[in-house]
Amino acid sequence: MLIFSEQNLVLFSVPKTGSTAMEVALKPWADIAFYKHRKHTPVGRYQRKIAPFLREAYQLEPETMAVIRAPLEHLRSWYRYRAATLDVDFDGFVQAVISPKPPEWARIGNQFDFLTGPNEKLGITHLFAYETQPILRTWLNARMGSEISFKPQNISPPAPTPISKTTQTAFETHYASEITLHTQVIEASGHLISEW
Repeated sequence: MLIFSEQNLVLFSVPKTGSTAMEVALKPWADIAFYKHRKHTPVGRYQRKIAPFLREAYQLEPETMAVIRAPLEHLRSWYRYRAATLDVDFDGFVQAVISPKPPEWARIGNQFDFLTGPNEKLGITHLFAYETQPILRTWLNARMGSEISFKPQNISPPAPTPISKTTQTAFETHYASEITLHTQVIEASGHLISEW
């Protein structure tokens, strides 16, 4: 998570959405940076702990921004990241993730829960689709007043990720809210603007 006082903006680092590359590129403009265990602070915790602090200590009520990735591709990225230590194919990984009690290696959370606060309300002012990078970069260039470029970071080795129709159907049911949110961003030309 990065906080920019001049730009009145908070960048949320959603895991497996290119957040590390964004943070490296944008760090020169940030006044406050959260790393390690607090890097991936979700919206709910931000609203409870950090937003009140920013308001009381610095009189800041910043807009927020984040990136969401196509949900199945998001799981594929997680699988590639962990594949070397797993004795399961991608289909089995997805089944484990959506099971009632996922094993430790399949507890990856989900983007919808990360991006929403109480009552499942979106807590992001500017939500961008991972798949529309030019839209994101153009917006950041204007907001930062400078040309922003991302350099790939933390690239996982390739791994096969086939999925059966049965598992994909179960995944789509389990991830319905996240799929709907991602679709809304895509339908908003890759940049969904909301007031929370």
